[in-house]
Amino acid sequence: MTAATEFEVLPERVARFPFPFPRDTYRYSTNVEPAGTRADTAAGGWGEHPVDMDGFLLDDLAERRRVLDADPSRFQALGHMEVAQWDAMLTLMKMLAEAYPQTFALDRDGTVRRWSNRALDLEQAFVYGQSATLPEPPLLYIGRQIQEDVVLLDQRDGALWGDAGLVTFAADWSLRFDVGMSFLQIHGPVPRIHAEGVITRAQSFLMGLHAGQRYRRTNWTLTVDRRLDTATETYPEWGRDRRLLAEGPLDDVGRRLHLRVEVQHLIRLGASGAIMFLIRTYLLPFEEIALVPEWADRLYRVLEELPEDMADYKGITRTREPGLKWLREFGGVRP
Repeated sequence: MTAATEFEVLPERVARFPFPFPRDTYRYSTNVEPAGTRADTAAGGWGEHPVDMDGFLLDDLAERRRVLDADPSRFQALGHMEVAQWDAMLTLMKMLAEAYPQTFALDRDGTVRRWSNRALDLEQAFVYGQSATLPEPPLLYIGRQIQEDVVLLDQRDGALWGDAGLVTFAADWSLRFDVGMSFLQIHGPVPRIHAEGVITRAQSFLMGLHAGQRYRRTNWTLTVDRRLDTATETYPEWGRDRRLLAEGPLDDVGRRLHLRVEVQHLIRLGASGAIMFLIRTYLLPFEEIALVPEWADRLYRVLEELPEDMADYKGITRTREPGLKWLREFGGVRP
């Protein structure tokens, strides 16, 4: 498949894709901006709502159920995070009901709240803070209904701590391993960010957020196939795909190699003071990136210039060269 122009109107998944590169080079940075406003791209735009619902909703939630059934440890919550769980659940319910009133509703009668999710045909009455009124822990309950992964950061002792989360779509990391670690410890393996002060500035920024403030940033890597679950725990299932893609026919690369983008929202919760870290994963194959020539050209230049230590950390050492070659031969890119 060649680049350019098979579609007069781009598919919605392309038009709404959060292409992450504003320039031809990429380096780690805090790169945060206020959330809740549309970000325009060469193909369309994204970002109107911190919790995003799209045509992959039911498929993604089915995949989340499958992952949780196979590995319940993808949900973690230390005991002192109970209040933060309730705070996060109620905040997410309010956000969903406001953004998608045709699908979600949250009503209140005295102490009893009633949650409606028409997409999943769910109705749940509950009393805030009373665990017996929910079928499972609050973060797990609401996390099964959204496409975002969620991590809750507790702020104490002059630092942030990743003390709760529901993460089924991790990009080569493990919530089970990281839970209870400090923000700086969690990001310990990332190259360059410590020497350049990126991570300490990020923590200082987050600790300064006021209740209700919302910011966002993007992160990215490459993934073989539309596989959401690339957690450390399942590496034996997906790690070999990088090698097989690199050794396989070039024709397959455009279909199988995906640009994986995380839109990360950072929200200070009011009742608990915790920071809710939402991670929404989007995957777009190279053959659809090539439908937007500006994207194909920029992706090529970013991949070509990316330093080796960053490519190695992102796990794209094997797949970068096949991706570059495909973009040259089939993606309409002229180096």
